[in-house]
Amino acid sequence: MSEREQAKQIIDQLPDFKMGRLLAFLQGMKYDDEIEDDLFCEQLYQNYLDDPDPEKDETISLEELCRQEGIELEVQN
Repeated sequence: MSEREQAKQIIDQLPDFKMGRLLAFLQGMKYDDEIEDDLFCEQLYQNYLDDPDPEKDETISLEELCRQEGIELEVQN
C-alpha cells in the first residue's frame, strides 16, 4: 500500500471534529513550498543589494545580449 493510500485510510477513520485541524495542517504543507520560494527570492534580492560590485547596476539591451550570446532575433511584423 502506498503512503498516499495509507494517508487516505487514516483520514477515512478520523472523526469529523478532527477534520478541521487536519485540513489546516494540509493547507500549511501545501503552502510551505511557496514560503520557501519567497524566502529564496528574498535572499537573492538581499545578496544583490549587498553585492559590492560597482558594475552590478549596468544594463545592456536585449539586442546586445543576443549579439554577445550569438542568438539571432527574428523580427515579426
